[in-house]
Amino acid sequence: MEILENVEYKTAAVLFGGIGGESAGLIKSQVEYGGKIYRFKLLCSIDSDPVACRNHDIITGEETAVEMDLFRRWQYEAWHGHEPPSEWQEVTPWDIWVAFKKQVPFFLFLSPPCKGLSGLLPQAKSDSDKYQAMNYLTVSGLEMSLQACEEYGGGVPAIIQLENVPRITSRGKPLLRQIKKLLKKFGYAVSIRPDHNLGEIGGLGQSRVRFLIMARHEAQIPNVIYYPEKKPLRSIGSVLAELPEPGDTVAGGPLHRLPRLQWKTWMRLAIIPAGGDWRDLNRVDWQKLRVVHEPRRGAYEVADWDKPSRAVTSTAGPGRSNGVAAVSDPRLQINGDGKTNLFRVQLVDDPATCITGAAGPNQGAGCISDPNLKDREGRHPGVYRIVRADEPAPCVTGTRFGSGAIAVADPRVNTKLHPDSYGVQDWNSTAKTVRSANRIMQAAGSVSDPRVPDRPGRYTDQFRMQSIDDPAATVTGSTDVQNGAQLIADPRIKSAPRADTMGVLAWEQPSKTVIGSADVHAAAVAVADPRIPADNEQGVWTIISLDGTRHRPLTTYELAMIQSFPQYLPDGRPFQLEGCSDAKAREYIGNAVPRDAAVEMGNVILLAGAQAEAGITFEMSWDPVWVAPVNEEQPTMVH
Repeated sequence: MEILENVEYKTAAVLFGGIGGESAGLIKSQVEYGGKIYRFKLLCSIDSDPVACRNHDIITGEETAVEMDLFRRWQYEAWHGHEPPSEWQEVTPWDIWVAFKKQVPFFLFLSPPCKGLSGLLPQAKSDSDKYQAMNYLTVSGLEMSLQACEEYGGGVPAIIQLENVPRITSRGKPLLRQIKKLLKKFGYAVSIRPDHNLGEIGGLGQSRVRFLIMARHEAQIPNVIYYPEKKPLRSIGSVLAELPEPGDTVAGGPLHRLPRLQWKTWMRLAIIPAGGDWRDLNRVDWQKLRVVHEPRRGAYEVADWDKPSRAVTSTAGPGRSNGVAAVSDPRLQINGDGKTNLFRVQLVDDPATCITGAAGPNQGAGCISDPNLKDREGRHPGVYRIVRADEPAPCVTGTRFGSGAIAVADPRVNTKLHPDSYGVQDWNSTAKTVRSANRIMQAAGSVSDPRVPDRPGRYTDQFRMQSIDDPAATVTGSTDVQNGAQLIADPRIKSAPRADTMGVLAWEQPSKTVIGSADVHAAAVAVADPRIPADNEQGVWTIISLDGTRHRPLTTYELAMIQSFPQYLPDGRPFQLEGCSDAKAREYIGNAVPRDAAVEMGNVILLAGAQAEAGITFEMSWDPVWVAPVNEEQPTMVH
């Protein structure tokens, strides 16, 4: 540990200190002037909230928080709506003096509760006795501190600063008049402005406009107090990019949890454009929007034989894997020396090749170009029909897919397939490489085969269905329906679909027996899947918005970092607050003075103290002045 002999400490005390944003900034402030290093020594941080006091000491690493209720009796009764308990005692100037460690602090900072003065509170509530009692803390806290210092220490703080919301200039005009009168009475030069941007003062990733009073005791600080150098605001992304991924509570601590929002809230967030708000929802054509599933990278990926494999995951399998699951294997040597029957399609007019024991077309078992599927006007028009997603569906029938059951052109599938997926090769061109995963959805495994004859002279009674009321067609010697043996529409069979046809199973019940022809037209093979979230179901989901980004809420940890709290506590843990809910933690963080802004304001206060100590009452400088000396104009006689 390095001990410096030329360090001089200026004492500081904080009223309404909360969880310690101002305190942490003052501790970090430091200026060098006249061969000395000036720093702050924190005497105390007074607050009525025991949880805030506890976290103040955790964040600052010093035990300087003092739990003290600064309400006077009438304020307590107005705020709580009842008399205080018997053990409650009204604070006196002596209690303040003891909290100050019986010293007059060089610097006094106050950040009184601002809820009653904020524009977020309706005017009627702000005017109520309850909130007027809270608002009066801006006056009573300052008055009691000055009284304690003068009565027991024989002096007053050299510099006083008070922070609040800008709306205090309208909702708190009577209070500001009392504060200004009080400070003038004790000999302070006062600057009162509602346009201080703490984001520019501290170089934060947020614009935070606040009301500040800066009071300089002219007898102790006859020189000016300079305004901190304004810094450019950072983008919010530059702050968040340095943090762990949201939801990583190991690296970011318990406050880095993503809030569990309702599904409809996540949907609204995804629809609102970046930089917009809820009002943009009124301009959204929601009928054209649909949530689609986007597979992870790696689905259907074919690994290169000559390159290292991707990570092996527990979900290995094409289409559902986010790791390696397929490989382009060069060991299958298909060339002029290979078998001639691989993937061979035989003509219907030629003799078959030798029947082998192989069990698939890629091993020698033949395929045939079957001409029996005839195209004619009488065929059912709904066979293999594809319905557009933006048009009504035709009548739902009980037939299977190839006999009239419809298919839909579903725009929700957004998969980037490999080149040649579902590819159809030209009969007159050279075939593309035959791969080991030669399925139609993975390679150009189809061909436009011209050998299926379609001629007008083909026999017309194939697959013919006769009416029960008409004479039969000529009986031929053919023994199957596709060559002329007729079918008849027999009205005597009163048939109905089997039980469970198009049946939907309940999620909570056991499945029915799985049969060999299990599809939706023949058995109960559909299920009412409850995993699609209901509108009011709460959870954490990732939805990629129209702009290609993820619209999500900020975690409480990220809000603290935007307020420039330290990423790690003095004890090494990620920043966190103890003894409070996540909602209360957000309130504490939002009420705090940003630490980095407090550092810069503390630096100019230390500089003013150093210059006063050195006797510098005037100097030339380009720096803007915060609190300048008051010029007393002398009347003159003009003759």
